[in-house]
Amino acid sequence: MSIYMGVFKCRGGISGEMPSNKSVSDAPITQFVNCRILKNHRLQWEDLWVREGKILSPEKLFFDEEGFADHKVDCGNKIIAPGLIDVQINGGYGIDFSQASGDIRRGVAQVAKKILEHGVTSFCPTLVTSPPDIYHKVIPELRVQDGGPEGAGVLGIHLEGPFISEQKRGAHPPKFLRTFKAGGVADLMETYGHLDNVAMVTLAPELANSAAAIRELSGRGIAVSLGHSMADLSQAEEAVQNGAMFITHLFNAMLPFHHRDPGIVGLLTSDRIPPGRMVYYGMIADGIHTHPAALRIAHRAHPAGLVLVTDAVTAMGLPPGQHTLGQQQIDIQGLHAYVAGTTTLSGSIATMDMCVRHFREVSGCTVEAALEAASLHPAQLLDISHRKGTLEYGTDADFVVLDDTLTVRETYIAGQQVWRK
Repeated sequence: MSIYMGVFKCRGGISGEMPSNKSVSDAPITQFVNCRILKNHRLQWEDLWVREGKILSPEKLFFDEEGFADHKVDCGNKIIAPGLIDVQINGGYGIDFSQASGDIRRGVAQVAKKILEHGVTSFCPTLVTSPPDIYHKVIPELRVQDGGPEGAGVLGIHLEGPFISEQKRGAHPPKFLRTFKAGGVADLMETYGHLDNVAMVTLAPELANSAAAIRELSGRGIAVSLGHSMADLSQAEEAVQNGAMFITHLFNAMLPFHHRDPGIVGLLTSDRIPPGRMVYYGMIADGIHTHPAALRIAHRAHPAGLVLVTDAVTAMGLPPGQHTLGQQQIDIQGLHAYVAGTTTLSGSIATMDMCVRHFREVSGCTVEAALEAASLHPAQLLDISHRKGTLEYGTDADFVVLDDTLTVRETYIAGQQVWRK
């Protein structure tokens, strides 16, 4: 069945007359009606207008251009929210981004296509701790690209490791961990090869010479995240003052909260964050990595900084059994992913829409807050909220249509339907 429920107007007047529409563009205009759109932090009954892949201002269209809609889509009282953004996803559907396979791009494309059904329109392919030769092979292949019918867009790579703590390595293989021996910047280039297409790097700020690396990365516009770390609060605060702005999977692989030194967790309420700066933090809301009470504590302490991530591994979308994550074997048992032969958690098999629903349920937050944690907040973290993560006029028309249970019904990229339930 065609998505278009009817034609709102035919461009042009009576046969033989010149078109009456004074629109600045001949591109078709689509009007989404009978919907609640997430805008200005609340759901509101309002039509959504799209032209040439962008959200269009109806006032500008009506009064400046005297234009009209070409197509009208009845959304049946559903919710329209910005497309979801996942800044930490290691793979899925049998694909491991940290494996230098024969066709790396095809693997990324396969995951990009499948996550459309979970409302994800943009993501950061994440590489776990690996030897330098893996980075040198994989990083050049994972290029930033726009999304479309072929799959979600790639915003840049998230490099999680290898400059992390031995004690808090989690599922990261210890033999590939590195320190900043050469003073920071040289170590980055020696390990990764180059930083083109890199959006984020997770590191442990207590490592010697990390400050220079943090300054270099943030100076290049790369988000620095603190994680897999033994850092105390003062070390974490110093890292933020040097440019760090994110915390990788809060509570996991870091010192536990202590009342005399809350560690990295203390950044959520620190009074030493530079003026005008925000610290964001990732939460794996899969019901396994973080207890609901801990999730509620974090959200109530710092709601504007919460970023939902899946931390999904190869086995997302696959049956239980043995799979790989980087250089490690992992076991999938039910909804748990473990390093083979241990009880160490190794990423998740949760999907982003599942995380949104679980977060909403256990936190008691509003529908708006749950959706913004997976759209607006990651866009703000990556400094792309002027084009992604909102439905403001002029932004990219990447959005998701959901029912009242927050189940994804349709996914759009650049105003084009790319998936439908």
